Amino acid sequence: MDKQNKVEISENKNIALIAHDNRKADLLGWAEKNKDILKNHNLLGTGTTGKLITERCNLPVKCFDSGPLGGDQQIGAEMSYGKIDIVIFFWDPLTAQPHDPDVRALLRLSVVYNVPTACNMATADFLISSPYFQNKYSKQVIDYASKRPPINI
Repeated sequence: MDKQNKVEISENKNIALIAHDNRKADLLGWAEKNKDILKNHNLLGTGTTGKLITERCNLPVKCFDSGPLGGDQQIGAEMSYGKIDIVIFFWDPLTAQPHDPDVRALLRLSVVYNVPTACNMATADFLISSPYFQNKYSKQVIDYASKRPPINI
């Protein structure tokens, strides 16, 4: 069995909000519908998406760069440091993205760090309605670093 670390998540979550261009309207509608819940959490987002949520929903969002300019990578880095608890990423699987490798890396990191990730509205609805969304939660994260062979220089 893989070595695992226990990670505690508080009731106040750090939630990354991301959407590709063709899905921004869906995420904005979802955020507006759920703003009374989201206002109790720390929101982070890629540049354009974060600004739109702030303007439309009057919710504070810490904005990184836009996705194609490195925002997905910045959020991935935050995830690797344990600073992201939930990802809501309405991505467009039918449109080629210039930063597709970054998108894939972000989704891979959400699996590596066992971060609940919604890639569509139905999953986002299930996540936000879960009792864990507004309560403390303890998760297990595989310690992949312990699997690395030693580096001999």
